[in-house]
Amino acid sequence: MSRLSAEKETVNTWRQLERGTADLSELLSLAIEENDLAVRNEVSQEIAGLNSIVNRLEFILLFSGDLDTRNALLAIHAGAGGTESQDWAEMMMRMYLRWAERRGYKTDVLDTSPGTEAGIKSAIIEVKGDHAFGYLRSEHGVHRLVRLSPFDYDHARHTSFALVEVLPEAEEEVDVKIPESDLKVEAFRSSGPGGQHMQKTSSAVRITHIPTGIVSMCQSQRSQLRNKEVAMRVLYARILELEMKEKAEEQAKLKGERIDAGWGNQIRSYVLHPYRMVKDHRTAYETGNTDAVLDGDLDAFMEAYLRSKIGEGK
Repeated sequence: MSRLSAEKETVNTWRQLERGTADLSELLSLAIEENDLAVRNEVSQEIAGLNSIVNRLEFILLFSGDLDTRNALLAIHAGAGGTESQDWAEMMMRMYLRWAERRGYKTDVLDTSPGTEAGIKSAIIEVKGDHAFGYLRSEHGVHRLVRLSPFDYDHARHTSFALVEVLPEAEEEVDVKIPESDLKVEAFRSSGPGGQHMQKTSSAVRITHIPTGIVSMCQSQRSQLRNKEVAMRVLYARILELEMKEKAEEQAKLKGERIDAGWGNQIRSYVLHPYRMVKDHRTAYETGNTDAVLDGDLDAFMEAYLRSKIGEGK
């Protein structure tokens, strides 16, 4: 039904464009015949409207992945560096929540693990909206922050890292089928803050997919049932991602291409000292407006990444 709805929207857009061009052709003939200034102005407005639709359709062509139209699960993990990296992970969580808000996407923080002194150790965010995964897959990788530390007594310059994972939302039992016998489900007490209920009952859930060894865990929700639901959704998404990666590697072998399965170096650097700049190392796109980027202004980076992937089928 989801796919049918998307296909209907595509067909309706092209039919709207077809009707618009037919009407514009008649209007243009009338403007030429009568040499009417008012009709000419109306023609100009109609052309601008059609151009807007065409530009949107042209941009949609940048989304080449089969699952780009899906919702997304965004996982953020603080790297080595203790409080510094945990604070950076929380800054990134805010950045993506603000980006989603700007686009009118719905978000839900499914799970968080608070930092020791500040920030977060990890977080999982559900992002719902048209082409959410298509946009966010550009963010998958290691992000590096350079700044004067607010936690250092000497106010020295520190470098922090955080890992971002972007997973397409899986349609359970459609994209991935997991027999119950392949799952190991464990309940344990939540380790983070959250009141007496979460501390005294085994509400946190850890699920292991035995064939692959993939582990999914959730402890932020109050009930064990809800934690299990969230953990299962993340598990489905991780297994779907694994299947996509294996398929891409198989296709690459047939084409004779080489695929790097590792995380590699950082994909983007955010420098706040001694100068201010955000630079994407894959596309070379950069900006000096670091405040805007950290407030969610990421579209230019995402578009540069999508354009760089044209023709690669990724």
